[in-house]
Amino acid sequence: MTPRGGRDEIDGTETLANGKSVLKLRVRAIAEGGEANRAVTELLAEVLGVPKRQVRIQSGVTSRLKQVAVDGDPRRLGETLKTLLAAKAADHTK
Repeated sequence: MTPRGGRDEIDGTETLANGKSVLKLRVRAIAEGGEANRAVTELLAEVLGVPKRQVRIQSGVTSRLKQVAVDGDPRRLGETLKTLLAAKAADHTK
């Protein structure tokens, strides 16, 4: 997650040194008083089409690397995210 990133959006994915793939997010909010964390959960809720109450940060509240839980149908959530990332990748190739 990149606080003060100029816009609220998903930037794609990244593979960490340990081989784990993570979702890259950028939010406008500052990392003070939980504002950036709130922006992250709101962004994910919006793009995944779920209520905000279904998205919560499980770990990494004070870190740029966070673990987020989203309640809902895993298959539908995965497909929504896959479609979003494919569209994002297509935009970058234009």
